[in-house]
Amino acid sequence: MGATGRADDGRGRLGARLSSVAVAIGCVLFLGGFAWGAVLYRPYTVPTGSMTPTVNAGDKVLAQRVDGGDVRRGDVVVFTDTQWGDMPMVKRVVGTGGDKIVCCGKDGRLTVNGIPIDEPYLRSSGRASGEDFTAEVPKGQLFLLGDDRTVSLDSRVHLSDATHGSVPRGAVQARVDAVAWPLGSMIDRPEAFAALPGGVSSAGPLKLQLTAMAVGVVLILGGAVYGPLAARSSRPKRSTQPKAAAGVR
Repeated sequence: MGATGRADDGRGRLGARLSSVAVAIGCVLFLGGFAWGAVLYRPYTVPTGSMTPTVNAGDKVLAQRVDGGDVRRGDVVVFTDTQWGDMPMVKRVVGTGGDKIVCCGKDGRLTVNGIPIDEPYLRSSGRASGEDFTAEVPKGQLFLLGDDRTVSLDSRVHLSDATHGSVPRGAVQARVDAVAWPLGSMIDRPEAFAALPGGVSSAGPLKLQLTAMAVGVVLILGGAVYGPLAARSSRPKRSTQPKAAAGVR
């Protein structure tokens, strides 16, 4: 075998190795990201339109499994409370233990401990609630409202209960991070609650998991395509020079 043939063969083996490594790394990233997401996240179907326009009835959301103690104001949570019904509900946390919730102020906004809250996520741009109310949230409890205040059956409906419309932190099953279907959008943390004690919760690792899976797919496909191309390019090329006729010098 000539030097050119050996060089081509070496390039072919190198291409095959690189292809195998890319596919292997891609599989690790894709399967690792998928498994990580399966452990931390759980899909839910939103049962009502009370959280429109953030999430609509029938939307498929991805919610991170969290402890109720990690929930902050502004979080959209999935919870179950027998006083509210038997099925999981999706609402937004606007108050935590010790908060005084008042609506509506002179400008029509919700106030938490006297601080007006901008709520750009509301469906209506008018008053934060059609009816005025005041509630003091007991320790260890959460005050929950829907984003469509005109139809939402939320803490306002249960104000006469012993817990003033709140639910225990332990009732929270998960925190919604994204709408998986049909929009595929992330749920942002409202900036208005950041100035209050405790701030807002940190974003979950969903973006990182999706990025790992996407990179994994690219590496798998790229490696699968590169291997055959490298092998083909390393094959010896046929000589195009015509052979001399026998007996001719």
